[in-house]
Amino acid sequence: MLPSSMLPMPATWGDLLGELGPVFRRRSTYQLFVLLACGMILAGRRTVVAMAAAAGIADQFRRACWFFSGAVWDIDDLGLAVARLIVKYLVPAGAPVTVAVDGTFFRRWGRKIFQARWAYDGSAQGGKKIAFGNTWAIAAIVVKLPFCSSPVALPVLFRLWRGKGTPSQVELAAEMVKILAGAFPGRVVHGVGDAAFHGRPLVIEGTTWTTRLPASAVLYGPKPPRTGKRGRPRVKGARLGKPAQIAADATWQEVTVTCYGASAAMQASVTAALWHGSFGTAPGRLVLVKEPGSARPYDPGGGPSSRRMRPESRSWASAMPATGLPPRSSGPSRSDSWCSPC
Repeated sequence: MLPSSMLPMPATWGDLLGELGPVFRRRSTYQLFVLLACGMILAGRRTVVAMAAAAGIADQFRRACWFFSGAVWDIDDLGLAVARLIVKYLVPAGAPVTVAVDGTFFRRWGRKIFQARWAYDGSAQGGKKIAFGNTWAIAAIVVKLPFCSSPVALPVLFRLWRGKGTPSQVELAAEMVKILAGAFPGRVVHGVGDAAFHGRPLVIEGTTWTTRLPASAVLYGPKPPRTGKRGRPRVKGARLGKPAQIAADATWQEVTVTCYGASAAMQASVTAALWHGSFGTAPGRLVLVKEPGSARPYDPGGGPSSRRMRPESRSWASAMPATGLPPRSSGPSRSDSWCSPC
């Protein structure tokens, strides 16, 4: 049995957790969830036993373990409930919902860790980037908080990558973005990921996609209109080449970019293009950025200086806050994606 009285907590925190109550079928399961949520904040270590001890139910740690292994509740339902709270309180009404997706590696030890394997760990120190553990794809909603100079990503959904022969991390990311797009009908969902997240599964109705464009990517012009002649119509325009080749003939404009709370003067170029190898016929835009006076054709690094390729999006400024860029002309309201580095 759980304690008869709940932990003392601020009223606002209790009201916030109360909005997640409908996710749980049984009231006792919800009460256990509240205790563990409070214990997670109070505990020094984020383990089940530590959360149970901090919540005052150390003698019932097996029940706390049962909450994660045997209780009837759905992780996606809980994630969507959290996502709705984030959009309700932290995203301006009618504004697009920005979703950041990334692959995260968690090191684990032991012979009985579920789906643990040797995999790439980009955050590892030194030259050895291979470690043993779990690889997760995590979707987070990006919000701006008044007390933070940089945007904050709040995780809402996640998927465990189970190795070769199973859905890839790109497919898992597409699945989560599609779920979030369905949870907010009538609102545009802007997805963003690093260079590893690109592919046709990410072309989803009512969404856009942003990822870093490889220097070796070959781009083509937009799909030409039908000629009325016999034969299969063309699905892509003339070959534009790689980003460096496009940058050589690009028209640059002065823009002001805001990154990590600081503004910087940059040069940017926007080109309508198709990345047929990754996004098929989804229309997009290539955005090249460089520092004024730079000898490079464009800046291939991260930060505010970067290269971008974007299938048609309705909100250019939401991806790269800037002034001086031409407004986007009206385009097809179809499922579109775009790729660029943050």
